[in-house]
Amino acid sequence: MKNQQVDVLIIGAGPSGAVSAAYLHKQGFQVKVVEKSKFPRFVIGESLLPRCMHHFEEVGLIDALMEQNFEKKRGARFMRGDKVCNFDFSKKYTEGWDWTWQVPRADFDKTLTDTLTAWGIDVAFELEVVAVAFDGSDSTTTIKDADGQLSAVSAKYIVDSSGHGRVLPRLLDLDAPSEMPKHASIFTHVKDVKRPTGQEGTIITFDIVSRETWLWVIPFSNGYTSIGFVGPTEYLESFEGDNTQKLQKMLSLSHYYFDRFDKIDYEFEPRIIKNIAKSVKKLYGDGFVLTGNSAEFLDPVFSSGVTFATESSLVAAKLIARELKGEKVDWENEYASYMKRGVNVFSTYVKEWYTGNLQTIFFDSNENPVIKAQICAVLAGYVWDLSNPFVKNHHRLVKTVARIAEMEKEVD
Repeated sequence: MKNQQVDVLIIGAGPSGAVSAAYLHKQGFQVKVVEKSKFPRFVIGESLLPRCMHHFEEVGLIDALMEQNFEKKRGARFMRGDKVCNFDFSKKYTEGWDWTWQVPRADFDKTLTDTLTAWGIDVAFELEVVAVAFDGSDSTTTIKDADGQLSAVSAKYIVDSSGHGRVLPRLLDLDAPSEMPKHASIFTHVKDVKRPTGQEGTIITFDIVSRETWLWVIPFSNGYTSIGFVGPTEYLESFEGDNTQKLQKMLSLSHYYFDRFDKIDYEFEPRIIKNIAKSVKKLYGDGFVLTGNSAEFLDPVFSSGVTFATESSLVAAKLIARELKGEKVDWENEYASYMKRGVNVFSTYVKEWYTGNLQTIFFDSNENPVIKAQICAVLAGYVWDLSNPFVKNHHRLVKTVARIAEMEKEVD
């Protein structure tokens, strides 16, 4: 069995893997990226946050992405009946990028891997990781190609950026129950032939049809739009028929968007992901680290997935580079604790969204611009900024502000 030796093996060629590979390559390390799929390929996670733009910029990927003219995302709109809450990233509390992109991930991820390949990074597709063995911090990974042939890669470090494939959590028994609600999503793409002109046709929208169920609408610059519902798994399963019929019936719940997407063919049979949220027992170990969705995934409601993926992959790559250069790295404090701080902030917002507290704040008629700017920074992905009260005191502040809004409503 052929054996290849590298400094770092990266499993998964999505944004998380690309950011790690780009950084480590620029630091002079020999990197190999293995990906089970053949690119371009469809994957969910099409709405980015401004925070991740810093990551693409730092590792040198931003220019290639800019050339693709993806739809710019300058904020987000939340709707509930006749009430609307708009967030403008240029009015957020924390300094940083004021916009990001809405992307067809097939094109976005292909741009990233094409750039890595042009830089001379070894990116190999249609390779499945079937086993991993560790000898101290050194590892040997067994890989199967599309013809069933086996080969091995020896590496000083493994970065698992496999996303929902969750390669190392599966092989090393690292999966753990998530504390998030058991939700599912159903989604597809459409050729948006009834798309309105101007901002209305470009803005990402979350249309709340009940406290726990909502529709996403994510327009792309290529004329297609991603649509999908998220809600309790049991509720989504209650709709009868095949996936196309299920989604068609659910679209009738959206008074705002039903006409726009009624009687339009879906580009592919709608797909369902059940019990979306994932967690793990640990984020790292001797010779490996989990990044992105292979570690934690919360919920699509605030589009945090890609941002956590690129944040974790860049932090991990920097720590790996230091360790391989002989420095002592405190993985618990510098990686696990750091990432968990951001995850905990977003976890609060996801949980309080589904309790209704955050929705109470969003749709409060007595809007407070200071509070809105601070929440906007969280929604833009700046969840490590402890100068923001809605980051530092996230556990209690959302509940407190929602309670005040309810009390004021009762007085009115």
